[in-house]
This record gives sequence, C-alpha cells and structure tokens, in this order.
Amino acid sequence: MNFEGLDPGLAEYASAMHSALDPVLDAHLNPSLLQNVELDPEGVALEALPVQESVHIMEGVYSELHSVVAEVGVPVSVSHFDLHEEMLWVGSHGGHATSFFGPTLERYSSFQVNGSDDIRQIQSLENGILFLTKNNLKYMARGGLIIFDYLLDESEDMHSLLLTDSSTLLIGGLQNHILEIDLNTVQETQKYAVETPGVTIMRQTNRFFFCGHTSGKVSLRDLRTFKVEHEFDAFSGSLSDFDVHGNLLATCGFSSRLTGLACDRFLKVYDLRMMRAITPLQVHVDPAFLRFIPTYTSRLAIISQSGQCQFCEPTGLANPADIFHVNPVGPLLMTFDVSASKQALAFGDSEGCVHLWTDSPEPSFNPYSRETEFALPCLVDSLPPLDWSQDLLPLSLIPVPLTADTLLSDWPAANSAPAPRRAPPVDAEILRTMKKVGFIGYAPNPRTRLRNQIPYRLKESDSEFDSFSQVTESPIGREEEPHLHMVSKKYRKVTIKYSKLGLEDFDFKHYNKTLFAGLEPHIPNAYCNCMIQVLYFLEPVRCLIQNHLCQKEFCLACELGFLFHMLDLSRGDPCQGSNFLRAFRTIPEASALGLILADSDEASGKGNLARLIQRWNRFILTQLHQDLQELEVPQAYRGAGGSSFCSSGDSVIGQLFSCEMENCSLCRCGSETVRASSTLLFTLSYPEDKTGKNCDFAQVLKRSICLEQNTQAWCDNCEKYQPTIQTRNIRHLPDILVINCEVNSLKEADFWRMQAEVAFKMAIKKHSGEISKNKEFALADWKELGSPEGMLMCPSIEELKNVWLPFSIQMKMTKNKGLDVCNWTDGDEMQWGPARAEEEHGVYVYDLMATVVHILDSRTGGSLVAHIKVGETYHQRKEGVTHQQWYLFNDFLIEPIDKHEAVQFDMNWKVPAILYYIKRNLNSKYNLNIKNPIEANVLLAEASLARKQRKTHTTFIPLMLNEMPQVGDLVGLDAEFVTLNEEEAELRSDGTKSTIKPSQMSVARITCVRGQGPNEGIPFIDDYISTQEQVVDYLTQYSGIKPGDLDAKISSKHLTTLKSTYLKLRFLIDIGVKFVGHGLQKDFRVINLMVPKDQVLDTVYLFHMPRKRMISLRFLAWYFLDLKIQGETHDSIEDARTALQLYRKYLELSKNGTEPESFHKVLKGLYEKGRKMDWKVPEPEGQTSPKSAAVFSSVLAL
Repeated sequence: MNFEGLDPGLAEYASAMHSALDPVLDAHLNPSLLQNVELDPEGVALEALPVQESVHIMEGVYSELHSVVAEVGVPVSVSHFDLHEEMLWVGSHGGHATSFFGPTLERYSSFQVNGSDDIRQIQSLENGILFLTKNNLKYMARGGLIIFDYLLDESEDMHSLLLTDSSTLLIGGLQNHILEIDLNTVQETQKYAVETPGVTIMRQTNRFFFCGHTSGKVSLRDLRTFKVEHEFDAFSGSLSDFDVHGNLLATCGFSSRLTGLACDRFLKVYDLRMMRAITPLQVHVDPAFLRFIPTYTSRLAIISQSGQCQFCEPTGLANPADIFHVNPVGPLLMTFDVSASKQALAFGDSEGCVHLWTDSPEPSFNPYSRETEFALPCLVDSLPPLDWSQDLLPLSLIPVPLTADTLLSDWPAANSAPAPRRAPPVDAEILRTMKKVGFIGYAPNPRTRLRNQIPYRLKESDSEFDSFSQVTESPIGREEEPHLHMVSKKYRKVTIKYSKLGLEDFDFKHYNKTLFAGLEPHIPNAYCNCMIQVLYFLEPVRCLIQNHLCQKEFCLACELGFLFHMLDLSRGDPCQGSNFLRAFRTIPEASALGLILADSDEASGKGNLARLIQRWNRFILTQLHQDLQELEVPQAYRGAGGSSFCSSGDSVIGQLFSCEMENCSLCRCGSETVRASSTLLFTLSYPEDKTGKNCDFAQVLKRSICLEQNTQAWCDNCEKYQPTIQTRNIRHLPDILVINCEVNSLKEADFWRMQAEVAFKMAIKKHSGEISKNKEFALADWKELGSPEGMLMCPSIEELKNVWLPFSIQMKMTKNKGLDVCNWTDGDEMQWGPARAEEEHGVYVYDLMATVVHILDSRTGGSLVAHIKVGETYHQRKEGVTHQQWYLFNDFLIEPIDKHEAVQFDMNWKVPAILYYIKRNLNSKYNLNIKNPIEANVLLAEASLARKQRKTHTTFIPLMLNEMPQVGDLVGLDAEFVTLNEEEAELRSDGTKSTIKPSQMSVARITCVRGQGPNEGIPFIDDYISTQEQVVDYLTQYSGIKPGDLDAKISSKHLTTLKSTYLKLRFLIDIGVKFVGHGLQKDFRVINLMVPKDQVLDTVYLFHMPRKRMISLRFLAWYFLDLKIQGETHDSIEDARTALQLYRKYLELSKNGTEPESFHKVLKGLYEKGRKMDWKVPEPEGQTSPKSAAVFSSVLAL
C-alpha cells in the first residue's frame, strides 16, 4: 500500500519509535485497551482481547468476532491469511511477526524478523512464510526457524512481492527494476526494468501481471516477457490500492488539488476485455483499501483509514446503508486482508490491535486447510516424584518404552574382558643410530612423537601402525594436524597468535634467533615473502635497487628499495611489505596475470602456490627491468610483461638476469629465419621418455635453454603457415641464472623422484668404492657410512636422500654457438684450473644461491619457503663475522640449516618451484656502494593534489633551508589511520575472542611538528594521504578523518601521495632526528617504517610502570599539563604538540633522567589517581587538575 497523502498523524508511528520494543506501554496507546489485557511480568501483552459472550453473529453479514493485541503500541504494517493452515499472520512496524490460530485468534508463534525495518508484505508457502522488508527477503518456518535469509542491495526499497508459481517470486519497490528470485536456489534469475518511481503493488491473473505505481498508473505486463501491454492512468496524484477480478480492475487513490493530494471518492473501474474505463464508482467513504469479495456477486469492499467499510457492486451504485464501522483502538487502520474462503476479514490498526470480522460464528479461513502442528505438552511435570534415598522404591515408576532392540547398557561380555596392550615397535631410525654399551643402547631422539606419550594399536589386524595420531610440536604450538606428520615443524605454515595487545606480546624471537629480518604473513598477497627475501640476499640487486628513486607514484623498484632498507636496519625484528604489496596490487599486469589473490582464496589456499610464485618471479623481474629502464632510458620498450626486451643492457636488472638468445626457425622448404631476443629466466623442459635411466640436472637444463621444438609458423617464402623446426641458441650467458622448475603435475614430480633415487644409488656406489654395477646394496650395509669409524669426509645416508640438484654447474660457450653444461663439484676445480681463468676460456661456474619450495598441505593449500645461501657481506653487517651459511626463510621463521637440506626434495610434501644460480665472484663485477637517493628538498613546499585546496586552509609551514633538521633534533609526530579491511575474529567456547586476522589499516594523515627553535610547536608536515583503495571505516571519532578528505576531487586538505610523505619521513630518519609521540610503535608499523630504537621517544613508555596498563595521551595531558584534548575527535597536530610538551615535562620531573627514584614516585601517584578516576578525564569545568599539587609546582610553558 502507498501511504502518500494519507493522514498526517501516521507520521507518529514511524518504525524508529518502536525499534527497541520497550515493554512499557506506548504513550500513544489508548488507555481503554488495558481493561481486558493481561501483561506478563515483563510487560508484553500475550493474551487476546476477549469478546463478550453476548456478541451475536448473523449469517451472511460481516460482524466483529475477535480482537487481539499483536504488540502493544506498535502499529501493524501488514496482515495475511495463511493459504495452507487456519492461521492469521501479522507484521509490525518494528519488524516483529505474530501468528494467530483459528477464529478464536489463539497466539501460535511470535518472533523477530528484522531488527529495525518494518515488514512490508507476507506470503505463505507450503513449508513456511516469506517476509519482505525494505532490503531483505526472509523465509522462515511457521515456528520461527530461518530457512533462508536473502539480503538485497542496501539501496533497494522493496514494497511488494508476488508469487508467480511455486518456486518463482517477483519483488518490486521504489526503484527502476523488479527482481525475479528462484526459491529453490535462492538466487536472482532476472531483473526487469520498469519506469521510475517503481512498483508498490502487484497482482496476477491468467492473462497479465498488474503493477501499481506511485505515480497513479497501473500497467499490464506480459506473463512471459514482462513487457508493458497496456497502461491505465488512474489518478493524477498517487495510487492507494487496486484489485482484479474476472474482467474488472478497480482502483482507488489520490488526486492532485491546489492544496496538495486529496483522497478521491471515485473508484476508477476498467473493463479488461475492451481495455477502457467504465463509469467511475462513487463511494461514501475515503477509500484507502479495496478488495473484491466474490461470493454470490462480485462485491467490492472499500475501507477507509478511519474504520469505515462499504460494500457495493463495481458496476452499480453505492448505498449508504451498506456502510459498517470497525472500531479500531488506534486512530487509523493500517492494513486489511480477506481470507481465501471470503468468510473472514482482518484489520490492523495503529495501536497494534488486530480485528477479525466474519460472516458466520465458526468461519474457516481456507476451503481446505491442513492440520496445524502444535508443540507437544511437557510430560515431565505429570510424572510422580522419585525419591532416590528410598532403597525399596520400584524403578518401574519411570515409564520406559518397550523395545525389542538391544539396550546400550547390555554390554557384551567379550568387550568387558581385560586385554593387555602390546607395546609398539621401536622406531627404525632409533635402531639404526643406536650404539650399545653393554646391554644398554643409546640413540639420538628423532623427535617423531610427543614426550612421555606412547600411542597403542587397538586392532591387531592393522597392517601398519598409525603414527599420525601423535604429531610433533609445530612451530606455532601443539596442534592436532595429522596430515602434517611428515613435514618438519620448521617447514609448517606459521601464523601470528594475536592477543588483546595485538603483536606486542607475541614472541618473534622464538622463531628467529638470528639478526636477519623475517616478513609478516598476514598482509594480503604476502605469499611472495620468500621471493622478496631471495632478491634481498642478492647483493647486486639489493644495492642497485636501493640506489633507485623516481617520481612514479606506484613504482615497485622504489617500494622494494624502501623494504630492503628496512631489512637492513632490522636487528631480528620482522618487517612487513605492506607498502610494496599495495603498489603491487595497483599494477594492471599483476591483476591480468592472476597474481592478486582474493582474501578468501588466500586463506583457503585455492590457488596453486607453486604456479603462482613462478608467474610472480617472471613478473617481478620484468617489472623491475621496465621501472629501471624508464628511469635510465625513457624511450625504452614498454611491453606487457613478456619475457623479451629490445635492449636489456639499459637496466641493471637486464645486466644481471638477461640472457641474449638467437631464435632460428627452419621451414621444410629450406628457408631459415633468425631473430635475436633476450629472456630474464628459463623454464625447465623435461624429457618425454619414462625410462629410469640417469639424467643429470645439467642435461635437462641444457635441453631447456637450447630448446628445440616442432611447431606451425609463418614462412615468408611459402607465404603460408608451415611446420617449422624452432631452435634456440645462446649468445651471452647471464650473471644470475633464474630457473622456474614447473613441477605442476604428477608427471614432473615422478621425474624428480625417479632421478633422486637413481642419484642416491650412484652416490652410495661412489662413496662405498664398489665397482660391480650389478650388486644390490641395502641401507643396513652402510650404517657406518659417514661415521668416524667408517669413511672419512663422506656425507651421511640421510644427506644423500632425495637429492638430484647440484650445488654448482659449469657452463661453457662453444665456438659454433653451442652450449656445454655439466654438474660441478669442488674437486673439479683442481682439474680445470682456478676460477679467475674461467672467463678467458668462456667457462663459467654457477653456484646455487637459493631454492624456493612449495610445502604441500591439503588443509590450507600449502605454503612457500625459501632456502637461501647468505653471503659474507650480510654476516659482516649483521653479526660482525665473515662466513657463508644456508638459512631457511619461512615468513618470520628463520633458522640455519645444513646445505644438503636446501637441495633435498621429498616430493610427497616438498616440491621445488624456483632455483637461483649466480656466477662465482659475481660481486666483484659491480659497484656495491649504496648512495642514499633521498635529498633534503623533499621537505620543501610541494603542491597539493586536492583541486579545492587553498592557502587559507594550510595548517602547516614548510621548513626553510635554514631550518633543516640536524642529528638529535626533536620532531613531534602523530598519524591518523582509516580501516581498509575489518578484523576477522572467532568466539571460543569459553567466551573469549581470538583474533584470526587483524584489521588492515592505512595511514590517512601524518603530522610532524618542530621540536625546537623559534617556531617550536608549529607543524612543518601535515599531509593527508590520498588512497585508491576502498575505505571501510574512516574512524572519524578517533582520527578526525571525514569522507571526502582523501578524495582529490572534493578535498580541501593538503593532499599528497603516500610515497611523497614516506620520503619525507625517511629523510628525517636517515638524518638522525628523534621522534617524540604517543604510541609511535603502531604509527611506524602502519606507515611501514623501520626506525632505530634510539631515535624514538614514546611517551606511552616514558610514563609507564612495568606490568601496569598503558595510559592514554588524553589522561596524561590532563594530569600533567592541565590540558583537555581529544574532545570530540582526535587532531594529529594537537596530539603531536601535546606529546612534545609531555616529553619536556618528563625531562623536568626526572631531572633529565638522573633521578629515577623521584620520578617513580610521580608515576605511582599517576596510577593511584588514574584508578580513582577510572582513567577518565573529568568533564565538569569546576574539576581541579592535579597539576596544582605540590609535586607539580613548576609550570612548563612552550
């Protein structure tokens, strides 16, 4: 129903008044309603209004039979007679639904459908009830259980629904479309366009869909195509209601008058056979609702809001004698419905009362209603009490159903007999490594089971002992992960356990006891952490990338250089690549290649990580090559992420990784075409034969580099596509050889496994000194291999298993443009001569530097880790020692490993993905000096990105040349943030909350304030950071950031890019200033900066006692400075200034840190006052500040 132009008093019954469903009676409720209504102790009306026994119902004449209260004081929004059972459904403006059974209107069920919106329409189905609210369709059982809940778009404003068949539903409202919903799949199947302002009433016959519009029109639409077949312009104002019966369409509504809309007392009636209007029907009430009630004749029931009801024939004259009056409790009738049997009418009023009018004393709502299912009565109360203290009391007093089945308590005797458990066999690894002294054996613990726990077999028929039931301790704690039984704990996927303090109490040192920095994994698309570490530990790449700086906003080379700088500064603390990954997500090629994972795919591991990281490897080398090429040669080739480049020597990435190729295409006609190209990496191509013969890695690599294949190609000589032989030859070898392993199927995995087995057997024969090739050897024959009692300087058997990859390979360019590749061992160097003579003969030795592997995990899709050989320069900088060592990098877990572990690949769980080989003595070829590319001019004045920004809006004064900060200068800093992704958490069974994934924050405003000089306290940076990502929450109450502040089109703030402001802060860090602020650890973390601890003066820790709570800046400012800050919102300028003042106060109270005992007394007084005040700043102006106390006699002035 459309309520435009109705009684203005209707506005008093807005749903917002009743959203809380307060049990007390509404102020608008008629007091007379309370005479016969019982209220439960909470004040909610539960009983119906009884009807006096003297009421007499005359057959054939409608009279009131019953009245009930659905919800006290809450207007009824819709009523509906159930089409399958003898029930009446009522919906309220507060979103509550109530059902009444039978003509006595006994309450059957009552439940909340929507928390805030009113119920617009109700439709009964065989298995439940459909409820339509503003932007929600809910299907619920008649008892209140939800069957499905279909959320519509928030911009929708739905008013009506129409069930076209048993499984199809149309929904319309105040928008320019109607939705078709399939109830079986609960999905939108069609969207039909309609004219604005939409459809509020829908009816259906066997010929047309009838749609009523608020503009006063009724459109007739085709049943199949939903196209408009005819249209009636019924009223000039608005349509109130209409109904269809037979060949007649009757409408009521409002007409436009000079004073506004007025209820039209003429009903417009249309003949659907001739599609034209017939004589309007004049009635004596103000029509708001109308329905056909076809019993003996096609009667019309016309209802007014005030409660008047008139019956008349649509083609005759209305008789004033046919008017009867409904006595609503409230001033207005809100809804009207007719039962399917036409024996009952239902009215709902504005005070929550429902009135049932019938034409017989015992009416039925439907011609054939099914039996209604009621809740079973409780039988417990009817049982006699049983006193357990009476020993002679017969237990037969408790009724037990008679059954022929065996009871659970009838336990078989065979299951009750004691059976001893046999101890499980001793682990074979323990027996192999055991050394006996007398009758006692000693062996190292293989750590395959939990301490002091032995699992047992319960079934003797088990052929193998189930060792998966006891799992070794994982690096993230003891968890039941049977599928990871074969995966060493250091290789398992690590996650951060978040507490209420976030990351502050998480022990990263437990996972990383080195001084190298790990990378945090919770950021979107952080699967590439292992590859970032590989690039960082390539010394030429690390230095050359850090020397790069350009003006491009989203430059991966710049962001990677910033991340490398953080890894350099860190002393074992983990870093995060949030800014790098944010720039990565903006690159169109990354999205086109499928490198950007959705959060759901990343969490569930739907993507193939091995393929993904290999595509990422190719992409990052290509992108870095292009970024550096643009800086050095602006006219360089701008490809779309391919593997070929016009001039690879123009960038340092090209110099390091590029391999010049010569591609030859030979047609069968004899025509040969040669073209030159270059590539940054190679992909392994495996042989097709499945024999178990030995195939060196060097042979497979040569076959992959000098690839030869038959393919169709265009021949200029033949002028058509012809079968051609494509061959590829090498012109120049790269300094860093990058190989994608492409182990993407079982076929490639079996090839690696088979070659590892062959290599293992050959290594056993080689180290054992056996010559005979036909003799088979058992592992037990080589128990002493590699031990002091056995052969010296030999690897152990465990080190030889699953190894096919060589640590070094030798590559030689031949005179006829050929390539020789062979495996290289350290002993070969004595035969070939020293390494310095290699290049003179065209011979190069490549050493394995890194392997990236895919750890298989069926639950999460696996993870990616890297084995990296860390060079001498890194150990010299971090630890002051000169040596090389292999490390495992598993996000923030870093652990030294044996070199053989880097080339061991158990294909059941550890699959190779990427290999990096570097030329021997590579570092000597390149200048490895890092020159900081960030200069002081980044702090000078810059233009704002905002179009509407004016000088009058400027909130800061940029630094002048004579104000440039020096080492040790103070800078007040504060930052404000917005939320990009909400926090993901789960509620444990004990009621505590566990954070699965923290909210993703983005810096929105950064302010830096002068800490000394004549302009002390005046900001020189106040940048609002423009963002291209969708902001979920601006956190205006805490950040002061409003929607539009970060939009360059409408913002009036000084808007800059994140990179521009980042460079300013990096310059301040590099110059050696000291930052003063409150909670700077979180600020620097979100900004993605690594600041040395001696350059951070955080007031949250200066005014903190061990094992006590942290104190807010607002309370500290009130307590020490008599300042009331952060009133309505936070302001970063105010917060930065206050932090500077608090630091000055700290120096004053602690005598520059020389009197810690006296300052400790001040902190005790602070905490005592805080507990008394509940850490809240008093609001009344008359409250005295503790600054007037004796301990704060001196007043600090800035």
